[in-house]
Amino acid sequence: MIPRRAKSWLIISLALCLFAGGVWITLGYNRSISSELPVLAPESGKPPAKTGAPAPPESVQSPTAEVYSKRVVEYHMDVKLNEGNKLQGTQTITWTHPGKKTVNELYFHMYPNAFSSADTTFMKESGGKLRGDVMPTDGYGSMKFTDMQTEDGLSLLHRMQYVQPDDGNIKDKTLIKVRLPKPVKGGESITIRTTFEVSLPKIFARMGKTDDFVMAGQWFPKLSAYEPVGRRGRTLEGWNLHQYHGNSEFYADFGIYSVRIRVPETYKVAATGFPTQQAALKNGEKVYQFYADDVHDFAWAASPDFVYAEEPFSAPNVPGVRIKLYLDPAHQDLKERYLFAAKAALTNYSKWFGPYPYATLSIVVPPKAANGAGGMEYPTLITAFGADDTTPGYDLERTVVHEIGHQYFYGMVASNEFEEAWLDEGFTSYAEDKLMEQEYGLIPNLPVQSGLITSPAPLTQPSWKFDSQNQYASNVYTRGKLVLLGIEQQVGAKTMERILSTYVKKYRFKHPATGDFQKVVEQVTRTSWADYFDQYVYRNGMADFAVEKINVSSIEKDGKKMYESSVTIVKKGSDFPKVPVRITFEDGHTVTKHWDGREERVTYKLTYTSPVTWAMTDPLYDIVLENRHMNNFLRTGLDEQVKSRWNMSATKLIEAIFGGLSW
Repeated sequence: MIPRRAKSWLIISLALCLFAGGVWITLGYNRSISSELPVLAPESGKPPAKTGAPAPPESVQSPTAEVYSKRVVEYHMDVKLNEGNKLQGTQTITWTHPGKKTVNELYFHMYPNAFSSADTTFMKESGGKLRGDVMPTDGYGSMKFTDMQTEDGLSLLHRMQYVQPDDGNIKDKTLIKVRLPKPVKGGESITIRTTFEVSLPKIFARMGKTDDFVMAGQWFPKLSAYEPVGRRGRTLEGWNLHQYHGNSEFYADFGIYSVRIRVPETYKVAATGFPTQQAALKNGEKVYQFYADDVHDFAWAASPDFVYAEEPFSAPNVPGVRIKLYLDPAHQDLKERYLFAAKAALTNYSKWFGPYPYATLSIVVPPKAANGAGGMEYPTLITAFGADDTTPGYDLERTVVHEIGHQYFYGMVASNEFEEAWLDEGFTSYAEDKLMEQEYGLIPNLPVQSGLITSPAPLTQPSWKFDSQNQYASNVYTRGKLVLLGIEQQVGAKTMERILSTYVKKYRFKHPATGDFQKVVEQVTRTSWADYFDQYVYRNGMADFAVEKINVSSIEKDGKKMYESSVTIVKKGSDFPKVPVRITFEDGHTVTKHWDGREERVTYKLTYTSPVTWAMTDPLYDIVLENRHMNNFLRTGLDEQVKSRWNMSATKLIEAIFGGLSW
C-alpha cells in the first residue's frame, strides 16, 4: 500500500531554507536535490501517447502444473453483487493442518466488520480517517455468517465466538473463533461450507461501493494464518491472531482460489488470477469464473464504466504475463503510461528479485469518488489512485511501480504485515525509489525524508503500537527504506543487490521474519550486523552527529603567526561508520576528515596559517539515517547561548512542520 503524500511546497521550501539554506550558500553547495513531486519530473520519462486498435475480449487461461507454495487452504466461492451494496456468498473451504499439534478450533478474519460502527478497533484507532480519506457518516458496512456446516451437515453457527486478542474491545467483531466438533491432527484436512452476507461500506480504507464502482478487498471470511514451528522464529506452533487495526494490513497462508462472481450484466470485473472461461450472460446477470493458485488473498473490482485494455508481455525473468488495465474513462488516454510503468516494474523487479511466476497482472483505476480504494496491492491485482486528474504527474507511475513491488514482498515473500510491516512497505519503498530513479530520473530527496522522521520507533513492533498513522508511515515506509539504504552505503550497491536477491529467492512463499533477513545480510557479507539491527531495527535509533565546539588560538611558530584550531564532534544518536567532517579555514582552505563514530566524541586539532571559520558533519547529507541536521554546522565564535537558542528554535519549528504533514 502506498501512503498518499500531502506535502506543501511553501512549507517544505521554508523548512529547507531554515535548516540548510545558510549552510549551502556558505559552502557554495550546488548538488542537485531532485524532488519526488511530479511538477519537477522530467518530461522525457513519460512515454508518448499512442492510439491503438480496440482491445480484444479478455483472454482466458488454464491452471498450470507448477506448485510454488504449500497451499494450506483451498477456497471455492460463489458471490453475487445484488442491488445496492449487498454481497451474498457461499464458500467451501478445505484447510490442511500445516503443523503437528492437534487443533480444536478455526479462526476467521471478518474484515468488513471493521466498518460496522464507530466503536470498532479500526475506527477508534484511525478516527475514521486513512490517507486523507474520511469514513462517510452514513457509510457503514458489515459481514455475517448465515450458515456454516461440516461436510457431514453439522451446523457450527452455535459454536462461534468473536474474540479480541489484541485490545479486548468487545465491540470489535473482526476475528471469530469456531469450535470444531472433531479435532484436526497435523497433516489432516477439514472442509467447511459456509454462506455469508456482506453489506459493503461506502468506499473507505481499501473496500466498499461508491456509485457503480465496487472494490471487493478483504470481502470474504478468511482463515487466519497458522504458523508451524520454525516459521518466523516460532518455537511453539499456533494460530497468528489479530484484529483489524487502523494501521495494520494483512497476513494469511497460501492456497488455491476458485471464485465465481455474478454481477449486473453491464459490469466488467477485474480480479486476482485469471478467468478460466469467457464471462456469460445468464438470467440478467454476467457470470465470471476466476482461478488463482499460490496466493494468499483474492480481491476483485467491478464497474460498468471500465475501459479495458490488455497486452501480452515477456522479459528475461517474465516468461509470459498478460497485463490487464481496467481504466476509469477519465484515464483512458493514459493507457500507455500505465503499461510502460507496469512493464518497467516487471522487467526490473524480476531481474532484481527473481521471476514473476503469475500469468496475469491487473491494474484497476478507480473513479475519483472511489479514491479510498486506490493505492493498494492484492495478489496479481493492484489499484492506482482515483482518476481525479486527466494530466497527472509522476504520482501515477510511482503508485503503479510501488504496488507492483508489493507483488514480491507482500505477495510472494508474504511477511506478516500485522507484526512486521516494514518487511513489506520498507522493502517495497526501497525498490520503488530505485526504479523511479532508473526509469524516470526521479531522485528521492533523502535529507528531507529523514527529517520527516520526528518520532522514530522500533520497526518490529506491531502495527497498532505506533502512536499515529503519521508515525506508522514515517517508520514503516521511510525509516524502513533508509535502514536498507544504510546497509547499501556500507556494503555497496552490488553486494546489496545480492543481499536482496538472496533474501527474496530464499524466502519466496515462506513468510520470513526480520531475523531471517538479518541472517541473509550476515551470510552474504560474512559480517555480524547485530549492532546495526539492534540500534536501527529492533530499537528506534537514528544517527545524529553534531559539531559541538570550535576553539581557535593564535601562536608564533618559526617567527610566523599561526593558528591552532580544535574542532570537537559529538555523537548524539546511534552508530554509523565513516562520518565525514568538513573543516574550512578563513582563507578558503578546506580539510575533510572521516570519523569512525565509535566513541562518544572526537576532537581534531589543526595548526595552519589561517583560523578555522566553520565546520560541518556530513556536508553532503550522505548519512541517510540522520534526521537532525540543524546541529551539523557550527561557525567559529558563535555565542553558545545564541547557538543553542537558534538550534532549538529552528529544530522545533521544522519538527512541528514535518510532524504535521499527512501521508
